[in-house]
Amino acid sequence: MAETWSGGCQCGAVRYRFTAKPEGAHICHCRMCQKAFGAFYAPLVGGPLESFEVTRGTIAMFRSSEPVERGFCRDCGTPLSFNHVGGSWMSVSIGSLDNPEAFPPKDQHGTNSRLSWVNDLGRLPDVAPIEERAPESAALIAATSHQHPDHDTADWPHQQ
Repeated sequence: MAETWSGGCQCGAVRYRFTAKPEGAHICHCRMCQKAFGAFYAPLVGGPLESFEVTRGTIAMFRSSEPVERGFCRDCGTPLSFNHVGGSWMSVSIGSLDNPEAFPPKDQHGTNSRLSWVNDLGRLPDVAPIEERAPESAALIAATSHQHPDHDTADWPHQQ
């Protein structure tokens, strides 16, 4: 079987894959991306539209401007995609990929909207993992998690 790069939403209702390795990893600081992700910036990577397919569910779309559609999971709200209407390229949120570590951003877009303190984030102190600070809480979260695993599954959600 050919190598694929898959991902999906937090709840598992939507899964997708690329048949060609995504490229062009970047972060976008524009205000639309900040709002769409509910975050300081949007980390994105993509590939030719013909190499992208949804393998489970349906990506809900919001047309944030005339030329742009942003995809998300209607069930859990995970931001999933960005594409130009009628375009030939599909971008996805790096965090929705099963292996986001493989796609470090190479540049930044929309920097005129970059928040003044974003470049200082790497200097913030690290807080110990919850497993060290509150092992009982970590165990409860792990035992009751509804988050889809970082790999394709034959069916989802699992029967309880």
